[in-house]
This record gives sequence, structure tokens and C-alpha cells, in this order.
Amino acid sequence: MDGWQERAGVEETLDPGDWEAVRAVAHRIMDDAVDHLRDVRERPVWREMPADVRQSFAAPLPHGPTSLDAVYRQVAETVMPYPMGNLHPRFWSWYMGAGNFTGALGDFLAAVQGSNLGGGNHAAALMDRQVVDWCRQMVGFPEGAGGSLVSGGSMANLIALAVARNVKAAIDVREHGVAALPSPLAFYASDQAHSCHRKAVEALGHGNRSLRRIPTGPDLRMDVGALRRAIAEDRAAGIVPAVVIATAGTVNTGAVDDLRAIADIAAAEGLWLHVDGCIGALLAIAPDNAWRVAGLERADSVALDPHKWLHAPFEAGCVLVRDAAAHRAAFAVTPEYLETAPRGLAAAEWLYEYGLQTTRGFRALKIWMAVKQHGIAAFGRLIDQNVAQARYLADLVEAEPALEPTAPVEVNIVCFRYRAEGLDAAASKALNVEIMLRLQEQGIAALSDTTVKGEHCLRVAIANHRTRREDLDLLVREVVRIGGEVARECRPGPAPTQVRSVPVRGRSRVPRRS
Repeated sequence: MDGWQERAGVEETLDPGDWEAVRAVAHRIMDDAVDHLRDVRERPVWREMPADVRQSFAAPLPHGPTSLDAVYRQVAETVMPYPMGNLHPRFWSWYMGAGNFTGALGDFLAAVQGSNLGGGNHAAALMDRQVVDWCRQMVGFPEGAGGSLVSGGSMANLIALAVARNVKAAIDVREHGVAALPSPLAFYASDQAHSCHRKAVEALGHGNRSLRRIPTGPDLRMDVGALRRAIAEDRAAGIVPAVVIATAGTVNTGAVDDLRAIADIAAAEGLWLHVDGCIGALLAIAPDNAWRVAGLERADSVALDPHKWLHAPFEAGCVLVRDAAAHRAAFAVTPEYLETAPRGLAAAEWLYEYGLQTTRGFRALKIWMAVKQHGIAAFGRLIDQNVAQARYLADLVEAEPALEPTAPVEVNIVCFRYRAEGLDAAASKALNVEIMLRLQEQGIAALSDTTVKGEHCLRVAIANHRTRREDLDLLVREVVRIGGEVARECRPGPAPTQVRSVPVRGRSRVPRRS
């Protein structure tokens, strides 16, 4: 039974009977993990799983034991070779950090230490508070501001908007609910804001229509004049303007709203200013680019993601709230079984009172260890490096006749497309999607696509500390090469034709959005 006690009449445990055998497997796992990260550049960015590997995940629930050695062997064969790819230097899809080995060790140690971060009087809870305070210092919030580590940006934004709504409501919303509001509330965000804000206002009971999408200008930043007009129109209609959501780094293009101007409007109009800084708030620690988020420190709340530009292993988000008492008031419930005691394990604040989760993982350790090892200045320099790399890629695109930029490059996201003469918008989109898919399937690079102001494009989000400029040189060469191949396949005759289904690896593939 591999040392595991499973005999009738014997009390059982999940601890191994042979700790030395477990130690040997653990050492092998660690050695393999070091190799996995050391050699990441030598592997494809992404690859499709074979049918037998995919089928292995349909196996039924196991009822009997399997040796730890065999369990790890299956993981090594079916999971580790087929990652999403975001640790790879040429992964630039959507927007993700690239992880770090020290953070991975932190995750392991957090699991070994095993604390529940709902609160209590223990070291992990103090470290949780310390990391939140470090995040406070990064964005320039005053001492005494509150916050909480959460799963990621979507939850951080939801928590912040719940606090904002409760503060700006004319009633006790927790007691009476949104149906008792004397007037509807309005929330304001740019038309480039992340979709999680729609989910948040819907979850808070206000509905999608309460979220006003403020138009953006050619720079894709919120039009502050349009914001002023929308607020005035709502007041005239008997609607209460409550919260303005500024974005420090939009998900489409990385545009940073004019935080100072929006802060001025929020102060003059009595609105709560929330900044969605999940992409760009940490520009505040970057020496060459901190100026881009000037005004961030004036926000009432900020959402940011340590699992992006601090490269913490997933998942690690943070919400910061200037008024810590208002933050706690939005969520605190003290049942009889979770009262604070004068001493002992319960002689400390309950961290669950700052969010929705009572059970909370030890997220802080992976952040703490990496920041302690490298120092926050190193992360600031890496952010500047990514911004410079994006400018380098933008210059390559500008210089390549086969490519054309589709949006301004402000921070670290570059949007462009392959230029094919004689194709309409739908055919151009199909061609560029096919380029994206072949880059992924050939293991060359992972980019995503999007549509900005009606223009479809490929999108490269450089938030990767392993990326080098030669990776970007390679990307441009491969986009041009594959684009030429696809264009030729789609034009069998001399006359331009629209993109049709393109044969990929022996089967017909209709280009579609990934």
C-alpha cells in the first residue's frame, strides 16, 4: 500500500508511512521543476495535446491508492508538457505575468505551512497585512489605507465597487438592499474598460444599464468632457452619479486615462474615484514611466494584480481602499463562532471581514519572497524594460511594409495587422486570425486578437520578464512569412479573392476568433 495505512481497525492518516520515500520523490519533483523553468525557451510556446493525453483526463474517479511516484509520473507526462505557455518568453496573449521560481517556492511553502488566511493570530496573517501595505506604498496611498489580497483583478474591482456603492448610497444597502434606493445610481467608465466592471455592477444588483460607457478619443483615453456631460445629464434626470472608474492601462491597448483630470471631476462632483490599475497601476514603481499614472494616489480605491507585473504565480490580486473603515463596513459580519478573543489564536483581526471569502489562501508568501529577494526596484526596471520593448516592436511594425499599426502604443501593448491588398474587412480579419493560430500551433509565439474602434488586429501584450528584443524580431519575421503563405493559399488565381477556409495540418479550418 506504498506505506499508507489502510488496514481494518487501524486509524488512518494521509501522511506517508515512509517519509524518506516521499523525500526522494519530492527531490525529483524539485529537480524537474528547476529544469522546466531553466529550459522554458527551448520548448514551444504552446502545443496541442495528443488525443491520448486529452483522453486521460476523462478517467473515472479513483477508488484505490496509487503510489506517489506513479501519480507524479502521470503529471510529468500529461500536464507539465502542455502548459498554457505564459512563462515562455514569446507568450504575449491577453495580459499575464510570467511567474518566477521564488514565487513558486512560496506557493509550495504556503501549502506546506497550511494556514487559512480568514484571519487569526499567526505569522501568515501578519505577512498578508504586510504585503497589502507594501502594495499601498507602491501606489502612493496614505498610511492607514486598507486593502485585501484577492484572486485577481475581477474580484478586486468587485470589492472596490461594492465599497464605493455602499458609501455613495443614501441608505444602508446591506440592510435594505438596492430595491430601497430612493434614486438609481450611475457608474462611469470608458468604452475601453474591462468587461469585469459590467459583471460587477450586475452582481451588485444595478444592472448593465447603470454602467455608462464614456467615449474615448483617438488616444483611446476617456473623454473627460464627455464624462462631465454624462454626469450632468444623469443629475438632470434624477439619477445619482456615484462612481467613476478610471483605467490605468486598458486591456485592448494599454491606454491610461487622464487620472488627474478625472480625479478633479470626481472631487468636484462628489463621486467615488476607483482606478482599475490591474494592467498599469504598477507603472508607479517604474522610474521611466511612473509619470504615466500621476494622480493614481488620489483615488478612493485601486485594483491591481501582483500576478501581472510582479510576476507572482497565479492567482494574486489586490484591492486597496483609502478609507479602511468603509472597506470593513461593506463586508464585516461577526457570527458568534468568529468572535475575537483577548488572547490566543483569535486575538487578531479577521481578514475575511474585508471581502467575500471566509476561507482565504496564503497568497502573500509568494509575493513577499520574490519582492524580498529581488527588491521592488528590480520589478520597476522590468516594467520599464517591457515598455521599451513595446516601443521597439512598434518601430519594427512601422518599418515593415507588410504590417500596419492599428492603435497608438502608450505602454506595453502593440496592436497591428498584416496588410493584404484587395481584401475587405472580413477577409482581412480571417487572414490575421489564421496568422495568429498558426503562430500558436507552430509553437512560435502566442498572441491574441481584438477589435479596436471597429478595426480588427493582432495584439501583443509584453508583460514578460523573459522577453528579449530578438524575440520581437522573430515575431515580425514570422508574421510576415505566415501572412504571405496564407495570402497565397487564399488567392489561387491572379484576381484578389476573399479568405476562404485554409487547410491546416491536413484538415480544413474556418478562421475564427480564438
